[in-house]
Amino acid sequence: MKKSFLDYVLKIRLPIVLFVALSSFALTYFVSRPERDGVGYEPEQPIAFSHKLHAGTMAIDCKYCHADVTKSRHAMVPPVATCMNCHSVARKNKPEIIKLTQYFAEGKPLMWKRIHKVPDFAYFNHSVHVNKGIECQSCHGNVQEMDVVRQSNSFTMANCLDCHRNAPTVLTYVPNVKKGPDNCFACHR
Repeated sequence: MKKSFLDYVLKIRLPIVLFVALSSFALTYFVSRPERDGVGYEPEQPIAFSHKLHAGTMAIDCKYCHADVTKSRHAMVPPVATCMNCHSVARKNKPEIIKLTQYFAEGKPLMWKRIHKVPDFAYFNHSVHVNKGIECQSCHGNVQEMDVVRQSNSFTMANCLDCHRNAPTVLTYVPNVKKGPDNCFACHR
């Protein structure tokens, strides 16, 4: 009796348990990947803002709204006052601009939902990349074509290292671009 039970466990139960465990791991890994990587993340914002209109159709440079991107490690979400530089005159009667004007009049900050985020354990400096001539679209995707901004690229270590190691072939639009640092301490400080 003992031998047949052991045979049953080894031939039937163990393979089933291993199959279920491995299948569960694989399924969980691939189903949760967008959440881990952030790819496709497209939150609803407090004000409907179209990058397609502003950065695309009107060709407003990213650096106008994200003014500190050439001096700071953060691109910074623009304050309401930056929006009001234009919208104190332009399209004032539109519902979203009326909401924007209320935030400005009350001196309340607009709580945008962050879309692109590098993990806390990694150091990233926007100004270094922007000042080397690397376009925002290289990491953030074609935001000038997005009515609602979403994360279109993964911000994983593998993606960053791919660009750093292959910069001349990945960033063909940047003349004389060199490979970026790929040692651990460049990003993990």
